[in-house]
This record gives sequence, C-alpha cells and structure tokens, in this order.
Amino acid sequence: MTVYAHPADTITNCGGTLARHADAGDEIVALILTHGGRIHANRYAEEWRKDRPDEAIARAGLDDIVAFKKAELQRAADIVGIGKVITLDHDDSSATLQDALVDQVAEQIANERPDVIICDYPQNPVMAANTHTVATTTALAAIGRAGTFLRNLDGQAEFHVKQVFLTSLPVYPTDGLSLFGVRNDVFVDITPVVGRKIAAMDCFDSQGYSGLFARKLIESANGEAGRAAGVNFAEGYYRLHNETHATLPVTAAAMEVDPLTRHVSYSRIDLRREYPVQG
Repeated sequence: MTVYAHPADTITNCGGTLARHADAGDEIVALILTHGGRIHANRYAEEWRKDRPDEAIARAGLDDIVAFKKAELQRAADIVGIGKVITLDHDDSSATLQDALVDQVAEQIANERPDVIICDYPQNPVMAANTHTVATTTALAAIGRAGTFLRNLDGQAEFHVKQVFLTSLPVYPTDGLSLFGVRNDVFVDITPVVGRKIAAMDCFDSQGYSGLFARKLIESANGEAGRAAGVNFAEGYYRLHNETHATLPVTAAAMEVDPLTRHVSYSRIDLRREYPVQG
C-alpha cells in the first residue's frame, strides 16, 4: 500500500517499484489522502495566461478538476499495475495532523492489511506547510492506531504493518559513515520497467508532468539513484524498521555486480531517444 498526499505522488516516487511488484504478482493499493485539485494546477492556470483561454478549461470548478485528475491517476495506475485506488478527497491545503483523517487511514490499513507501506520521508515535523510531511505523519499515526484496534471495541482486530519504506529522502550518497548515517539504504532497480513509469507520468498532463518533465525527472532523480545502486535507473528508500535475518544478508545484485565496469553498463540508456515525447 502506498500512502501519499496527492494523485501523482505514488507514480513519481515509486511507480517503477510498484510495476515490478505487480509483475511479481503482488497486490497493490494506492491510498491518496487529498483530491489534489489545487496542487500543480498547470492545465488551468496556464489557460488563464492565454489571450483567448478555452472557457471550459479556464472556468472549470473544483469538481471538474478533481474528476480530471482522478481519471489521470486511474490511467497511470492501470499502466503500472495498481489494482486498487482509494481516494479520500480531503482538501489539499491541509497543514495539520487531524485525528479524523488518521482514523480514516487506520481503517483503510486495517481493511487492506498490507505487509508493506510506502510513503514520503517526513521532513522536519514543524514544516506544516509541506503536505507530503503531513501525509506521512498521518500515515505513521494511522499505522500505530491500526495496531491497537480491538475487535470488541472497534469492530475489527488489530493489524501490524511489517515494514515501511520512505521515499524522497533528500540525500543519495551511499557512504554510511557520513551524513550521520542517514541515507537511502534500499534501492530497487526499475530499469526493466522504466518505460511504464514514463508512460504513467505522461498521464498527468494537467500538472505539466507529461512529456519532457517525465523524462527529466527520471533521468535526474532515478538516474542518480541508479548511479548509487549501480544500475541505469533506481528508486531509493529508507527503511523505518530494522530487519531480522537468520544470517547476514548479501543481495544477488551485490554478488553479481562488476565495480570496474558498472559505470559503463549503467550509462547505456538514452530515455529521450528510446521513449520520445509524442505530439
């Protein structure tokens, strides 16, 4: 389950990872807290800048904008392989932790019973203007609340999420001895599905995410994560919980990588040539 503030966040932050899990047969639920009607409203704001704006676009009401964004999200979800999209439709100007919303998210967690939750790495909690941080603090509070449900009191049993992976950590360096150890500690190679992430981002035309920006974002953000991971394109995560193993884990990727030549092998893909902008 992903828990994000806005319709596009699930795709931009972890769309490639979700595509790989969908291909592996995992069930994926995207929980979106707000309707996203005010965030990145490029389609509507830019129309007003024209000398002769299209009246149907320029005068669209909130319901029209929200419906348009939901349709974009559903198309993107179909491409990536998200089986279920849940939109709570709260206003996207929310700036505080709200008990009622925590209850709603906790209920969804208890209903869907996800092993893994993905959400944004929370910035300083006092940054109340950052809706992504508010969304994550809501998600973390809801995870705790779902773990305290009692069937006789709440109508459903407690549920404990196994792991939480946080996206958008604002550092990528792989050196665990610097930056006080704060770094992405898990990378997912999205190279095999990068075309689907591009196609999914191309669905968000209302935000100006389609076309050149989709390719720029993946080239820069996922390309840099890929450089750190030793692959063409990757999505980076920070694990909330420690992990327990029977023996010390070493990944297949670590065993197979050739440190001498990997910088050459992960530099071969040209996104703009292989996935040209249409139109």
